[in-house]
Amino acid sequence: MVNKGLFYFLFLFIIQFIQSAVSIGMLTEALEFAQTKLAPFGKVQKYVEKLEDFMALLAYNEPEKSPMFHLLSWEYRQQVSDSLNRAILANSNLPSYSAVERLIQQTTVVRQCLSQESSKEGHPPFSLKDFMKS
Repeated sequence: MVNKGLFYFLFLFIIQFIQSAVSIGMLTEALEFAQTKLAPFGKVQKYVEKLEDFMALLAYNEPEKSPMFHLLSWEYRQQVSDSLNRAILANSNLPSYSAVERLIQQTTVVRQCLSQESSKEGHPPFSLKDFMKS
């Protein structure tokens, strides 16, 4: 059985490793690491597509020219980190989101609904980012 949390952890590590390997010219080592550590996940269908994307990224001497370059972005790393956190929580039989996160999500939805109504009156739309700054 393949551990989902380990998969996400290795993905985060591979992302960082690729970025470091590119800067110091060690793409071959990055490819060898990916083949060795990620190979067991190739037997699980739901991971195959992501593995293919990473291998495609490693095929480029300049990954920023790869169509898969988005895998090295901050946003993608954040998504993978969130998935890893949820996997760790699920493995510990804890809810995937804390009560505070749920409350913020619900508050955001309510505020957005209210903003849609009030935007008809000329009020600016709700922004959680702006709200957190205040």
